[in-house]
Amino acid sequence: MRRSLLTGAGGGAATVPAVSSPVLVAALVAVALYALFVAGLALAGRGPEARALARLVPDCLVLARGLLGDREVPGRCKLALAGLVVYLASPIDLVPDFLPVIGVLDDAILVALTLRWIVRVAGADRIGRHWRGSARGLELVLRAVYRPGG
Repeated sequence: MRRSLLTGAGGGAATVPAVSSPVLVAALVAVALYALFVAGLALAGRGPEARALARLVPDCLVLARGLLGDREVPGRCKLALAGLVVYLASPIDLVPDFLPVIGVLDDAILVALTLRWIVRVAGADRIGRHWRGSARGLELVLRAVYRPGG
């Protein structure tokens, strides 16, 4: 007897286990909103911006790894960056991530403020040295966190 992929072990319909972790639900919602935003940019004819934004989060993770491994980055910057990573991975949040828009907004603001401080202390050239993403992605990050003389 051949079973379908949609047939459970007892011959009935297979079920998908419910997602019960609020952290997992929040992460799935955040990923879905991120994907919708990137898709919206692509559909609006802004392909280069959509590609840069789609790569932004992974590129920022690579940037963080590079900054943490750089011997010339001051220890207080590394401590702030490590604290940011722990905060972002932690289920405890100022505003719960499962709340649409505002849930991820506090995280985005904290990331921008931390990177802005690191750029002021360590220098914008250091961000450029460790950036492995596109030039457009680097431009987006620096525009968000860096104002020369300010």
